[in-house]
Amino acid sequence: MADPKGFMTTPRRDWPRRPVEERVRDWDEVYVPGALLPIITKQADRCMDCGIPFCHDACPLGNLIPEWNDLVSRDDWRAAADRLHATNNFPEFTGRLCPAPCEAGCVLAINQPAVTIKNVEVAIADKAWELGFAPPRPPDRLSGRTVAVIGSGPTGLAAAQQLTRAGHTVAVYEKDDRLGGLMRYGIPEFKMEKRHLDRRLEQMRAEGTKFRTSTAVGRDVGATELRARYDAVVIATGATAWRELPVQGRELAGIEQAMEYLPLSNRVREGDLESSPMSAAGKHVVIVGGGDTGADCLGTAVREGAASVTQLDIYAQPGADRDEDAEPWPTYPKIYRLSAAHEEARDLETAPAADADARLFAASTLRFSGDESGHVRSLHLVEVDARRQPVDGTGRTLPADLVLLALGFSGPDRGDGLIDQLELAMEPRGTITRDAGFATSAFGVFAAGDAARGQSLIVWAIAEGRAVAAAVDRYLTGSSRLPAPIGPYDRPMTV
Repeated sequence: MADPKGFMTTPRRDWPRRPVEERVRDWDEVYVPGALLPIITKQADRCMDCGIPFCHDACPLGNLIPEWNDLVSRDDWRAAADRLHATNNFPEFTGRLCPAPCEAGCVLAINQPAVTIKNVEVAIADKAWELGFAPPRPPDRLSGRTVAVIGSGPTGLAAAQQLTRAGHTVAVYEKDDRLGGLMRYGIPEFKMEKRHLDRRLEQMRAEGTKFRTSTAVGRDVGATELRARYDAVVIATGATAWRELPVQGRELAGIEQAMEYLPLSNRVREGDLESSPMSAAGKHVVIVGGGDTGADCLGTAVREGAASVTQLDIYAQPGADRDEDAEPWPTYPKIYRLSAAHEEARDLETAPAADADARLFAASTLRFSGDESGHVRSLHLVEVDARRQPVDGTGRTLPADLVLLALGFSGPDRGDGLIDQLELAMEPRGTITRDAGFATSAFGVFAAGDAARGQSLIVWAIAEGRAVAAAVDRYLTGSSRLPAPIGPYDRPMTV
């Protein structure tokens, strides 16, 4: 503990964002470049080096947060990078994309603003790359065992890197033309520039991991054929079966799924397209769904030049402070948060009818109306109560030339035939069944990440990848020294 009084004398300061008017004119990350390092040492000093650090329990990776906070406060970046990478393969991803349940579990957060754990994490990760503290770590010798990992999202990449470093020969199969899963085509550039992903992929190639892109297992290569070719298979395809909105008018043109819209915008950034065929430019946009994917659509539509953007959230607007009875510390509370995209929408007044920023809370879609050509032109909604029942007299209509459905995902997509070909047992909610060792009903086949857990956070995805790697290593060799931070049935802390 470098400064025993740091938490009392130093106020919380977050990484400042660039001015709204500036950042909405480009696709660069929203934060001021270079503005984090001058403040981060003092912010790390705010860590209290708790006797029982609940941030460990709040983080499924078990990140050694007090340890690397202390090291950062002493400017020992090499040691901080070692401690950070000891539990997290990709801290530059989580430092930018994770909503930081660790901060909700910070002991200081009982009665003060939490330590800026997420900012410290990303500062260490970026400094590690800058100073050469993240070199490739190829194995000393090979085991002679082979593993196929299906899916190159955070779960698949974490599993592949752990297994490669353990000495196994690993090939990652990705159905898209580029690696990264939703980090590549689902996450907008302004949240995480893809150079961070590309840099980590080059590290993995240097360690010996092989990658096979544009290969959908079940369609381009048979699932049973792949299983026969490898000693073990890890399914980490994610939960990409999106939820639908079965209301009148859903068939109208211009009503799209968020994960049809976002990849096109990302492909423009990759240089594949001059402009997106679903561009929001000049359109009245309504986003149905109040989660992070909806916020990603919001920020994207603003940058594309939408005439207006409104986001509908079926839940009531949360308060600014934690409800100590319903969501006591150290659980992750549902409070009013202003993401970068919502800040932009608020300042630019993209949704004049919204309750706050661009959001209409406690709003449920009733139906859509279109023009004579069959294109959507309006969305009809109603306010709902806590039981999601319509409130009389609260109906209204919003102009809508483009509607984006961001309602979450129910499980893995079965369209490629992977699940059926392997005859995998499935849970009633649509996810892959697995036992306490991450094994599926097919011998030698394991499942991890959202495909088996259901839709979750990136920090849980990486923890799943690390844990399934330990299970596969044990299956192949009889024992494993790889860390297993979570079990398949572990869940976030709740009341």
